[in-house]
Amino acid sequence: MKLASLAALAGAVIAVVLGLVTVGVQATTGPHGLPVAVVAPPALAQQITAHGGEAVSWRVATRDEARKLLDDKEVYGVLELGQPATVVVSGAVNPAGTQAVQQILTTAVPGARVETVHPASAAGRVAPLAVSILCWLGSLAAGAVLLVAARREKQEIRLGARLVRVLASGVLMTAVLAGFLKLWDAGLPLGWDVLGFVFLVATAFAAVQGALLRLFGLGAMAVLAPLYLLAPAVAGQVPELLHPAYRVALWSWTPFRFSTEGLRSVLQGTGGAPDVTVALWVLGALLAAGLVVLVVPKRFSPRGS
Repeated sequence: MKLASLAALAGAVIAVVLGLVTVGVQATTGPHGLPVAVVAPPALAQQITAHGGEAVSWRVATRDEARKLLDDKEVYGVLELGQPATVVVSGAVNPAGTQAVQQILTTAVPGARVETVHPASAAGRVAPLAVSILCWLGSLAAGAVLLVAARREKQEIRLGARLVRVLASGVLMTAVLAGFLKLWDAGLPLGWDVLGFVFLVATAFAAVQGALLRLFGLGAMAVLAPLYLLAPAVAGQVPELLHPAYRVALWSWTPFRFSTEGLRSVLQGTGGAPDVTVALWVLGALLAAGLVVLVVPKRFSPRGS
């Protein structure tokens, strides 16, 4: 009876955690301060920004400035008031933010035409998040299989094997995902910038996972396995759509948002966007930190790692 009660309690705890980090995120989304640029004569622009409400945050700009802000993902859309009025959105911006802004602006200005720069196909919109999720899961499976196999054979995982696993995961996951991208949409670019970015994502994830598996053994799977659930729930959104608590507690640190938005920019031809530079620094730091733990001499690591 006691064991059955503990099992039921464990199930309830898991349901609470998963509900908070997945369904709870989606259930509490709503626009608040979505950044939007407006191009209009000064008097009209002032009138619009004064009555914009809480859903959007206006930035008055010239046409060229507004489109530069859109390319840099500092705004999620542009309202150009003229004859006719035009709502400008970008395929390089997170689809959730784009959809929310487009709906708000076309409702506020009936009859406005919609222009999309850097248009993205259905695959192009889905691929950045999908690549992040698959890199995480594929690399995690490889690390877990290596650890289980070594324990079954009662062998120590030596430094060479740990490093080879990280490198092999990066190469193989890049090849697999390149195949998926071509399968999903043959028009998606697969230049060295895209392949290099995917390789960095895969190796960074593999290194961090390998480090945690080395430190905590299979116990690390309790965190690493469900962590990928944060990707669609949190990294698939823009922070202005998330409840402030989720924005601070989850979105602020999840590595998936850096890999997802960085790859989105590279795929859609805005590789110079600031989020690419940030992603390179974050992923590079994750890779370096993971490798440091993987190469630490055995006497400083847990027994049997």
